[in-house]
Amino acid sequence: MSPLRPGRRSLLRALLGLCALALLAGCQRERIQQQESYVFGTRVEVLTWDADETRARDAVAEVLREFDRLHRAYHAWEPSELTALNAAIAAGKQAIPVSPELAAMLSDAQAIAATGDQLFDPALGQLIALWGFHTDTFVPHRPAPAALAAAVRAHPQMADLTIQNNTVSSRNPAVQLDLGGYGKGYALDRAADILRARGVRNALINIGGNVMALGSKGEQPWRVGIQHPREPRPLASLPLRDGEAIGTSGDYQRFFELDGQRYCHLIDPRTGLPARGTQAVTILITPRAHAGTLSDAASKPIYLGGERWREYAARFGIDHALRVDADGHIQVTRALERRLQFSDGIKPSTVVD
Repeated sequence: MSPLRPGRRSLLRALLGLCALALLAGCQRERIQQQESYVFGTRVEVLTWDADETRARDAVAEVLREFDRLHRAYHAWEPSELTALNAAIAAGKQAIPVSPELAAMLSDAQAIAATGDQLFDPALGQLIALWGFHTDTFVPHRPAPAALAAAVRAHPQMADLTIQNNTVSSRNPAVQLDLGGYGKGYALDRAADILRARGVRNALINIGGNVMALGSKGEQPWRVGIQHPREPRPLASLPLRDGEAIGTSGDYQRFFELDGQRYCHLIDPRTGLPARGTQAVTILITPRAHAGTLSDAASKPIYLGGERWREYAARFGIDHALRVDADGHIQVTRALERRLQFSDGIKPSTVVD
């Protein structure tokens, strides 16, 4: 999972908007326990609503330790199990042993990629690196045209992998795995499992704007904000129910500008170029297994799908989705529109079923 360096100022605005909405004022505020950390290259926080302060504090401490473990194990460029696997694939090795956890993650990511026509593609780490998003010391630049063309011709995709008995083989040595579009959602699910196992039933988990809710905040639902992709304020807010998760993909979270052009970290595997045509997509995953993971990974094909965004949402069984197109027009499904409270002066351009 890759640190998120570029566009941090915009991401910080998103997080501040989320926190302001989550930490609702009132006489019951003192019952919220809040712990924060910095991991996955972003700010994470866990809010709990629980009468037992010690139990909540210990449970959240375990969650934060788990986040640290995941960050170290699956980092996309610092030494990790994932970088070791990438090196073995590049060397042409087959039947590469991996941990049961990584094998399960890759199998799941492979299925999600297939559902989304490979638009969600954790295999294109080489392209992400060419665009400069694999570094802690980011310098905006365009890749050399010849290197970019070669990487696109190689056409790495998750379908190139065979995952069996905790081993990984690839028919394409150009596959370089980057779980940055999957890992935060996976971490949400792990956090929810830990909190529930520790007896914490009411919590809000926020990993850089990917959010999952457990239970409620007293007699009120947890309420979160959807960041406006071009303004320093929420576009809308909505209440989250127990077990729901939201995920956003946008061109304002990790990006650079060069010669007046915005280049975001969301790479279109069809062209090898940073995606254009959409400012942001937000999806709400209703309670189901692996809701957190889906909220992260499924937002990518919906974002890259452009005008076909609703079709891709339907493929994943997602009825609650919102898209802001390149011109700032807001398209939203009817199911989500019913639950949203738009900020002053903002309203959707199109509501679809």
